[in-house]
Amino acid sequence: MTNSPVNDQEPAFIEVGEGNTGRRIAVRVRTGGSPGLIWLGGFKSDMTGTKALALEAWAVEHGRACVRFDYSGHGESGGTFIDGTIGRWLEESVAVFEQFCRGPQVVIGSSMGGWMALLLAREIARRQISQASLAGLVLIAPAPDFTEQLMWNGFPEEVQEEIRSKGVWMRPSQYGDPYPITRALIEEGRNHLLLGSAIDVGCPVRILQGAQDPDVPWQHAFALAHRLPTDDVVLTMIQDGDHRLSRPQDIARIISAVAEIG
Repeated sequence: MTNSPVNDQEPAFIEVGEGNTGRRIAVRVRTGGSPGLIWLGGFKSDMTGTKALALEAWAVEHGRACVRFDYSGHGESGGTFIDGTIGRWLEESVAVFEQFCRGPQVVIGSSMGGWMALLLAREIARRQISQASLAGLVLIAPAPDFTEQLMWNGFPEEVQEEIRSKGVWMRPSQYGDPYPITRALIEEGRNHLLLGSAIDVGCPVRILQGAQDPDVPWQHAFALAHRLPTDDVVLTMIQDGDHRLSRPQDIARIISAVAEIG
């Protein structure tokens, strides 16, 4: 693929899962130099958001490879959102990394994508993936364990009971229509919790967190930083920053963190 203007090419598609669990995942890939970039988006977001496109534009300008994709039930990918779980979306992240990434990679994860990035790092080590490696992680308002700590533990008893009994609760959203929180999302998420022990990712980590974030409290970012190795981990607190961190000055900070890694 050529380095033509951002987001003008049609996505490639890969199949992830088998039988009834199979889904078609949309991926956009631009070839270029190393370290490459791979974008892991947030819960109910897609690969055409402001941050993702800004990072790809930077990659194109600097001749760097860049990979973006949509989780199942998001954006241009197949599947339905209500069927999504952390494990399913992680399986898709690993499949995209294995099939499209070559050489050192800077993994940029936003919100849920921050959790995905940490889980991906663990899977890369477990599977001994050799064709691509981690140059570093850039985590934007990272939300590891959010299904448990930021959702379930904060839900009133009546909401918890509705999820247990009906299997789903429609959660109001300030960003649009209500969306489903399923029992499967909560229960399966417990298989991937990270904050109860040390997290060894084996590469530099840069965390950017807004102090005014209503969705992922800044304390959550501190808890994560304390679980990471002490060497080469930098947490940047943006005092007037919100959850999205999509303002021009926020984008500049994100790009600076990516460039600092390499």
